[in-house]
Amino acid sequence: MSLPQYITINGTSYASENLNDAAKLQAANIQVVDAELARLQQQVAIAQTARNAYVAALIESVKGKGVDAPAKPAAKKAAAKKPAAVKKPAVKKEAAAA
Repeated sequence: MSLPQYITINGTSYASENLNDAAKLQAANIQVVDAELARLQQQVAIAQTARNAYVAALIESVKGKGVDAPAKPAAKKAAAKKPAAVKKPAVKKEAAAA
């Protein structure tokens, strides 16, 4: 990938040709990461679209079965009480006799 003619950082534009090698490398790294983020965002959009289709299919499937009323949600179980933490006794290390 080639860098754009100018790079704007915090509102200040810099000519790419005037950047040192380290700055050019970092700018190139940013371009690579931006491209990867765009690719991942497309993957998320694809997955969200598939999920929406599955939800719609599930709703249609439930409607088609003649289900009259939704089932009552399961009752919440009382959280099991954890036993109090037992502290380990402190162990003193003694210096080896000389």
